[in-house]
Amino acid sequence: MAVYILSNRKIVRHKGEKVDSFSNDEYSIPNFRIAKCNFDSYKEPTAPAKKKKDYTNRNILDYKLFSEPEKQGYQDVLDVLLTEKGIKESTLTANNLGGTQKMFYELYKNMSSTKDRSDVLIFIHGYAYDFDDELKAILDLKKLFIDNPVSPVEHILFVSWPASSSIIPLTYFDDKASSINSGSSLMRLFYFYTQFLKDIFSNRDLVPCSQRIHIMAHSMGNRVLQSMLYSLKRENILRVIDQVLLLNSDVSYKVFEDSEDSFNKLPLLANRISIYLNRKDLILGISQFTKNILTPRLGKNGPSNIEPFKDIVSVIDCTFVEDNLLDTLKFEVGNHWGYLSSSLVQNDIFQNLYGVDRNLINNRLKNSENFFTIIS
Repeated sequence: MAVYILSNRKIVRHKGEKVDSFSNDEYSIPNFRIAKCNFDSYKEPTAPAKKKKDYTNRNILDYKLFSEPEKQGYQDVLDVLLTEKGIKESTLTANNLGGTQKMFYELYKNMSSTKDRSDVLIFIHGYAYDFDDELKAILDLKKLFIDNPVSPVEHILFVSWPASSSIIPLTYFDDKASSINSGSSLMRLFYFYTQFLKDIFSNRDLVPCSQRIHIMAHSMGNRVLQSMLYSLKRENILRVIDQVLLLNSDVSYKVFEDSEDSFNKLPLLANRISIYLNRKDLILGISQFTKNILTPRLGKNGPSNIEPFKDIVSVIDCTFVEDNLLDTLKFEVGNHWGYLSSSLVQNDIFQNLYGVDRNLINNRLKNSENFFTIIS
């Protein structure tokens, strides 16, 4: 099990600390850094502890930033792997690796084990998250996807981007700009990963693992994904993703149209795309009428036209599910966090991640060839 953070947040050294940390500041930097979360000494904090002002940063969750690699490319990773297999002699060890080299090396080693499923989930959060909020979200995601025996996910790559810390709708302007900048970091990760695959598996002594990688984007996290897709050239896209789950997406309902030139590239990247929407989503209603010039939102209204992708793209309507897990006012009124608040939505997501045929997933009513409604 491993949880990594990919972030283009500013790197700071907090007062009294001897190691670098990610900042809570609301602006992004051009490059991203990788960190790995440490759960070895983690203890669930008490309610009083959570209310204290010092419940921030590593008091929430310990993490360590990876060093930057001494040179680009993944030849060093290849040398380490071949040395470990006794095929080649090298003085390099895993301790010499940094950044994406170290993360890809660790994931390859873990995903090549004999476990039945050891999938990776790339998660992109929505708006109104500072870094402390992201650390809390990581803990929730670990419980939901890693600790849960019905989930195929064993590893999480959490995409940290500097969204506004305010829930006031006006901050959407800032978040939209930050999400666009952060999409370039995701694009660089994609190109690094495809380069890793080419460098490593050009050697016949190493074989790809049989595990899967998924992407899940919530709310304005879809804007980060969209920014990445804008920049990807079709001829450079490899189908390296199994499932893409678009949750309560705060992007235009036209994103799959060719004129947008963004989400219409997803079928080149992934085996299956699932759009989870809620027609009562208050947050997306606010977004539509205050920040997006009355443009309907994908996660509230559904896509305008996905006929060319009907074999790959599914729409799942979550409007009628109950929030039986989290039923505070925020969740009941917002109807925006079904993946956290509803066991039915979670069950649907788990079956999707396992690759169950979309017509065989439990608690679904089939409305048409690729439109479904979750029912109790």
